[in-house]
Amino acid sequence: GDDVMGEDPTVTALEHHAAELFGKERALYVPTGTMANMCAILSHCHYNKSAEMIIGSKSHINLYEGGGYANLAGLSCKQIPEDENAMFSMDDIRDSYFSDN
Repeated sequence: GDDVMGEDPTVTALEHHAAELFGKERALYVPTGTMANMCAILSHCHYNKSAEMIIGSKSHINLYEGGGYANLAGLSCKQIPEDENAMFSMDDIRDSYFSDN
């Protein structure tokens, strides 16, 4: 069935359960991690098609998603190294951040 039309009771139940679990009004099921990443990227970067996002050089988005962010969202990205816990240093973020001023 079509989830948008409310025809899939299993997906509808899963979305309602997730919304309740996280204390949100609604939830959205997406079938892949790549699709979920694109939803997140587009929800944060939709206002500026020339935006740049900072991502980890070893991140899944960088290594395995084939530049979908550039193709679908019109974004470029700046890759910075992560530590052993997949965290960025504040200095690397600061050095990578562009200001319009």
